[in-house]
Amino acid sequence: MTNQAASAPTASRHVFGRGASPLPTAVRGEGCYIFDAAGKAYLDGSGGAAVSCLGHSDEGVRAALHAQLDKLEFAHTGFFTSEPAEALADLLASLAPEGIGRVYQVSGGSEAVEAAIKLARQYAIEKGEPGRAKLIARRQSYHGNTLGALAAGGNAWRREKYAPLLVETHHIAPCFEYHFREEGETPEAYGLRVADELEAEILRLGEGTVLAFLAEPVVGATAGAVPSVPGYFKRVREICDRHGVMLILDEVMCGMGRTGTLFACEQDGVIPDIVTVAKGLGAGYASIGAMLCRDEIFETIRAGSGSFQHGHTYHGHPLAAAAAHAVVTAMVERDLMPRVRAMGEVLDARLRAEFGQHPHIGDIRGRGLFRAIELVEDRAAKRPFDPNRKLNAKVKAAAMDEGLICYPAGGTVDGKHGDHVLLAPPFIITEDQVDELVGKLSRAVTRALAA
Repeated sequence: MTNQAASAPTASRHVFGRGASPLPTAVRGEGCYIFDAAGKAYLDGSGGAAVSCLGHSDEGVRAALHAQLDKLEFAHTGFFTSEPAEALADLLASLAPEGIGRVYQVSGGSEAVEAAIKLARQYAIEKGEPGRAKLIARRQSYHGNTLGALAAGGNAWRREKYAPLLVETHHIAPCFEYHFREEGETPEAYGLRVADELEAEILRLGEGTVLAFLAEPVVGATAGAVPSVPGYFKRVREICDRHGVMLILDEVMCGMGRTGTLFACEQDGVIPDIVTVAKGLGAGYASIGAMLCRDEIFETIRAGSGSFQHGHTYHGHPLAAAAAHAVVTAMVERDLMPRVRAMGEVLDARLRAEFGQHPHIGDIRGRGLFRAIELVEDRAAKRPFDPNRKLNAKVKAAAMDEGLICYPAGGTVDGKHGDHVLLAPPFIITEDQVDELVGKLSRAVTRALAA
């Protein structure tokens, strides 16, 4: 794909954007590419933020949106259900882990996490355990930007400014093998050791006081495609069961096929009580997320108060549900999961060929088409670069200049130190495009290190 000259970044007069720096204007999407106003093509190597799993301008999803718009654009869920919302719920329930049969549709990932936490609390009350109110999550986690989800997250940088506003959440160590497995310790032993921190924290807080444990099966934005080691989540599930604690898995970024199975937890052999999804659920064609829960949770509330004391104006939105149904149907009917696994192996192999001996790439990791490289100043010591160098921002700028969208971030290790680049390309990416991605990323890393 040939790039034309980049358009001058647009300085908006009225848009309150993520930052003050001007940005190029996206005008068109096609397959794995986004084009700016000057016609420059950018390979979408991260699916935006692990969103665009079907690529841009998918014909089937576009058709589903057009068809729904001609029928019904909106019906408030306080008065109606809708055919698209019912169809999406049926489809997701048919594909979810065993026992997960109820689907609460929202507008995005943060809303899904908020709904999960509130549902866990209401369920505890309705089954006669009002003393359960404490939430445990992991350090270096991210679960959303609304205040409840932000409080649940354990990323120090994201929490810092808003700490006085956040409800108390308790955090234990992440399962981050590259940085924290001790010398001579097997991955399995490490997983059991770090999982056992959950039980220690439950006991410290007091038996019968802990509501839920919240974790991402594969950590996304804050650490860069970090999978757990074998056995970790099975031990976590055992601990939760032993102490009556709910297991909430956040699959907003790693779910919906991104790691090679529709639900990421399938690869860990565990079934959560509640699971959240978003991003790839709508594939960028609509803003949608969902919270899925065990049937027993729903039945307890139905037999008790009769309603979940929660809701949003746009939850169960017919247009969004129609888009998501088309997206998930495409994943199933086009049999994309084997492709995600196969192309994930191709991407991993290309990354290792290009960066495996690089003096400043410490780790290459991930599952499926959810991969990351971690940059280090000293490879042998795994020592990160000085955060004042802002290396991740330099990689992003250089990559955009090369015509590559990737997802670099800082604070990889502890919320302050460390730099990584997250990759989450569309499931339709080809081998030639993988080569293009890795080549452009390599040049971007070289330029950033030299800056």
